[in-house]
Amino acid sequence: MTGQEAIDYIQSIPPFVPRELKEGEEPFGLKTLKELLRRLGDPHKKLKYVHIAGTNGKGSTAAFTQSILMEAGYRTGLYTSPAILSFTERIRVDREEIPMEALGRLTEKVRAVADVMVREGEGAPSEFELVCAIAFLYFVEEACDVVVLEVGLGGRLDATNVIEHSDLSLITTISYDHMTTLGNTLEAIAGEKAGIIKEEGLVLVHPQKPSVEDVFRKVCLEKNAEFHLAVLPERAEEYDLEGQTFELALEEGSKEKTKIHTGLLGAYQSENAAMAAEAALLLRKKGYRIPVEAILKGIDKAVWPGRFELLKKKPYVIVDGGHNEEGAEVLKESLLRYFPEKKIRFVTGVLRDKEYAKMYQGLLSLADRFYTVTPPSVRALPGEELAVYLKEQGTEALAFSSPREGLQAALEDAGEGDVICVFGSLYYLGEVRELLTR
Repeated sequence: MTGQEAIDYIQSIPPFVPRELKEGEEPFGLKTLKELLRRLGDPHKKLKYVHIAGTNGKGSTAAFTQSILMEAGYRTGLYTSPAILSFTERIRVDREEIPMEALGRLTEKVRAVADVMVREGEGAPSEFELVCAIAFLYFVEEACDVVVLEVGLGGRLDATNVIEHSDLSLITTISYDHMTTLGNTLEAIAGEKAGIIKEEGLVLVHPQKPSVEDVFRKVCLEKNAEFHLAVLPERAEEYDLEGQTFELALEEGSKEKTKIHTGLLGAYQSENAAMAAEAALLLRKKGYRIPVEAILKGIDKAVWPGRFELLKKKPYVIVDGGHNEEGAEVLKESLLRYFPEKKIRFVTGVLRDKEYAKMYQGLLSLADRFYTVTPPSVRALPGEELAVYLKEQGTEALAFSSPREGLQAALEDAGEGDVICVFGSLYYLGEVRELLTR
C-alpha cells in the first residue's frame, strides 16, 4: 500500500461512529480500539506520554511542549488533529512528519487486523481509531522517549485515552464546543475532559472559573492525582508582527521572572507557552532533565501553523483556526492588539453544528465585510446561508463557492494597508495557506 492509498483508505472510513446511536448509548468508546491494539501487540503500552485535553489551545500547547522536550534531548513524538496542511502532519517525530512509505506500510498492517476483526464480528474501527493505532506503531518503531498526545474530542472516551498511564495530564481552557456530545454546561464538558486524568498522575490545569476548576480537583482527589493550577503571565507587553515576549518564574521557589520569547503572534499564545513551560517544570518530578535553557529555546523555536498566522503583507493576511465562541473572542483580542482601529475583511466558513451565532457576534463591530465560504466537510454550513445570517445582523456579506474564490475577492477589494482575516474552520485553512505561500 502506498502512502496515498493509505490516506484514501483512512478517509473512506467514518471518523467516529459508523452506525446510528440508540437512546442512552455512549457516542463512542474505547472497546474497539483496545481490541485492535491488543491484536497489534499493544504498542501504546510501550510509550510514555504527555496527554493534552481542552477546548482551545491544545495544538499550540502541544507544539510548545514537544519543542521544549526536543531541546532537552528527548526523541519526541507528536500526535495532533485535525490536519491543517497535510495528512502526515498528524503524526510527527522531532518535527518530522511520518514518511509516506511508513504510513502506507503501517496502514496496511492495521487494515489487515481491522478486516479480521470485522469478519469475526468485532466492531469496525473508526477513522480516528485507525490513525491512533498507526501513530502508536510508528512512535514505537521510532523509539520515542515520550509522546505528546493531543485529544481529538472530549477526553474520557476519546481514542487517545486508550493509554493507561501518562507522565502528565495537561488541560487547557474549557469552553462551549461539541455540546451534543460533551454536555451543555462548562462543568459537564470539564467532566469529559477530566477523563484523561490517571491514577496517581500529575495534572496541570489552565485557570478556569471556580466551578470548572472544582471538577478537576474532585477527579484528582478520587484518583489520588496531584493537582496543579497553572500560574499564567500577564499578556505580553512586548510584541510586534515578528513575535512577543512575556515573563514567567522558571526556578522552583523563586519569584524572579525570566523573559521568554515566542514567534507565535496570538495574544493567547503567551498563555499556551506558559502552560508548556510549567508542564516542563512538573515533568522534572518524573525524572525528566529539562534545563531552563531548553524551555527558552523550545518556546522560541516552536512553530504552529494556522493560529493567528501572518502569511502576507500589503495587504495583511492572517489565518486563524478559531472555530468556536472562545476562539472568536481571543481572535478579536489579537486583532485589536495588532491592528487597532482597522476594519477587517473576514473570509469565513463554519460547520453547521457550531454555535456560530455566538462566534460571530463579537466580531461584527470589527468587520468591514464578510466573504463567506463553504468548508469542505459534510457538516459544513453553506456559505450562502451564513451570508444571509450575517446580513441579518446588519453587516455586509458576500457568498462564494470556494475558499479560493472568497480569498481572491477579498484580496482584489483590499488596499495595501488593509487586513484580511481567514477564520472559522480548520478544514479549509490548509487550502488558504497553500494559495498564499506557494
